[in-house]
Amino acid sequence: MSILPRPNLPALSCLVGEDRAPLRIALVNLMPNKRQTETQFARVLSGHRRAVELTLVLPDCYESTRIGADYLQRFYRRFSQIESNRFDAVIVTGAPVEKLAFEEVTYWAELKQLFDWAREHARSTFAVCWAGQAALNHFYGVPKHLSAEKYFGVFRHHVLRPDSPLVHGIVHDFPVPVSRHSEIRREDLPRDARLQILAESEETGLCLVADRTLHLICMFNHLEYDAGTLREEWLRDLSSGRAANPPANYFPNGNPKAKPINQWKPFAKRLFGNWLNILTQDSQTPARSMPRRDSRSVLELAS
Repeated sequence: MSILPRPNLPALSCLVGEDRAPLRIALVNLMPNKRQTETQFARVLSGHRRAVELTLVLPDCYESTRIGADYLQRFYRRFSQIESNRFDAVIVTGAPVEKLAFEEVTYWAELKQLFDWAREHARSTFAVCWAGQAALNHFYGVPKHLSAEKYFGVFRHHVLRPDSPLVHGIVHDFPVPVSRHSEIRREDLPRDARLQILAESEETGLCLVADRTLHLICMFNHLEYDAGTLREEWLRDLSSGRAANPPANYFPNGNPKAKPINQWKPFAKRLFGNWLNILTQDSQTPARSMPRRDSRSVLELAS
């Protein structure tokens, strides 16, 4: 991969595919390590036949303590700056606030507004980890529950709806990185069949839930993670004085000194590739006019 117009931009914001108008995706990045998360999502969205153009977005009232204001000013747009735009899709990342009640999160009111906006201004919303829990709470009133111990490691998950285009080609039993203190429970989902459980784990519960039209997709885990991300989280917890067991089923032979292997990468590429296929097919319908892209938030990448 080579960066075309802005070699100093750490995120990869336009992933080049076939010679067609790119799929425009807004990435609402609520994770503390912005650069790492930008790159992770750019990687899982890369290599598709259709170009992907990412616009990096933050809620207006969101304040970061981990990255400088100059970086955010240079590469991010605030919600109020893009809310008149339309996108093919919106991704909302997780956030380290899952132990808080939703109402205690400082940007909760704006995030709910953003979820509503995405339903009107995008073909699909992909909400990850805490954001998936937040979306189900906002739209369906589904509560989240704190777990007795953190779900942490790589766990096998089962595909429950192989007929869904979102999980097409994914084997029945596949590995997924999990890192969360809370969960959405099957019994709390509405019973009117609006939502479908596409994948879950016997050990860590629900993994992937989508409404029947795929306009909302909730992934409660982290297929976008790099090979070393769980290790970094574990070392961070240890350095902060929190007692933490090594991530389960992660280090080769259970040896924390061994280099982890990204055993979930092909499934991440397949899942997000399927999603891009759905977006590409949907875009064949008579399209609304798309505004010109904001060049301050775009980096083009050739593979």
